[in-house]
Amino acid sequence: MFYFLQAITNEASQAAIEASKVAGEGDSVSLWGLLWKGGPLMIPLAILFAATIFFFIERLLAIQKAGKLENNFMNIIRDHIMNGNLTAARSYAKNTDHPVARIVDKGIQRIGKPIEAIERSMENVGRLELYNLERNINILSMIAGMAPMFGFLGTIIGMVQMFYEINTSGKFELNTIAGGIYVKMITSATGLIIGLIAYLLYNYLNTQVDKTANKMEVASADFLDLLQEPHP
Repeated sequence: MFYFLQAITNEASQAAIEASKVAGEGDSVSLWGLLWKGGPLMIPLAILFAATIFFFIERLLAIQKAGKLENNFMNIIRDHIMNGNLTAARSYAKNTDHPVARIVDKGIQRIGKPIEAIERSMENVGRLELYNLERNINILSMIAGMAPMFGFLGTIIGMVQMFYEINTSGKFELNTIAGGIYVKMITSATGLIIGLIAYLLYNYLNTQVDKTANKMEVASADFLDLLQEPHP
């Protein structure tokens, strides 16, 4: 009995030593070296990360551009319309590269028709401008769902390969298993991180689009109110 307990103790001590060696080796590996051990599925994950950054920057610049409008834009439009100078009002709106300006320009073109027709025309333009702002944002949502799936797939493939090698070779060593597991988990961790980043960026862009859409609605309401004011 004593020799049996001693044998178990020796095996446990040896396992602890080997595990600490694996951990020590992991600590010495650089970040890029660790990522490189993730296997071939790290390539699509890298592509998804690059796509996340690209589409975020592209949409952010477009949304920021759409969010900038001269503070006196509506005041100038109001002055032109109140003075009966529709040509100047439309020329000013057409020369302003902004979603609000395009909505107002459509409203100016419809002046003289029933207010309901003007409102519908402006709403149609507003929906088109909103669609242009939201374009490609859903790609970030797709990446947020796809990246973790690629990560899990890489881990599962790696685990299957590892257990197949153990089964064929008959070697069942703790350091081999521990090293194999932490390497195979790299793809899962990378996929989750990319998915989280894409999800956060997706929600941030949606918030910015909502702010711009609110500006468009306010400008449309102000323009319709202007048309219903008595003109000199």
